[in-house]
Amino acid sequence: MAILEKPESIKILSVNGREVNSYLMDDIELRYELLPGQNTVAFTYKTVWANQRSSQDEGSKVNVIETDPLQVVINAQAGRTYQFVVPKASSQREAERMAQNMQIRVVDEQNRQVAVSGDYVAPKPQLPQLPQAPASDTAQTVAPAATAGAAVGAAAASSSGSAPAVPSAAEGLPTLEGLKLLWERASKEEKKNFLRWAFQ
Repeated sequence: MAILEKPESIKILSVNGREVNSYLMDDIELRYELLPGQNTVAFTYKTVWANQRSSQDEGSKVNVIETDPLQVVINAQAGRTYQFVVPKASSQREAERMAQNMQIRVVDEQNRQVAVSGDYVAPKPQLPQLPQAPASDTAQTVAPAATAGAAVGAAAASSSGSAPAVPSAAEGLPTLEGLKLLWERASKEEKKNFLRWAFQ
């Protein structure tokens, strides 16, 4: 695993399209684990400034300046630690100006730049593609599902021993059923890697 450290002014929104836990106090320093390889981290930058014009009777006592969602793409290496390098504003006006065109760097332990922030790009949802059923010398039959008076399903394997193709999600298989089928066909190592990713 690699480690990504964030300062209190950074709020992590998601890692590789997966939302991260939100805390009661976002303004704290935290460390996040990253899998080796390419990681897309979405975040915002936020600063809080005292409102000099506010009173106890009206208006907020603070002004919050927050950027639109940004992202960095980090090619993480196992055992390495990365951290955000955040520019600091000397005034609220400067913070407002910086928020319009914010660029935040990510560096490694040797202070070498590994990524620079850019506009957030929402990931496109993708349906899982189901693998082909393994070939077998014994005939296999996929149970057909009844639909409006017609049976829809795979026929028994031919006498040559080739197995029928498993329907793909693109051909109408619901996502949940596709995931269940993928899980059943996954090896122990693949299941272990999936659970590690799901609960990172």
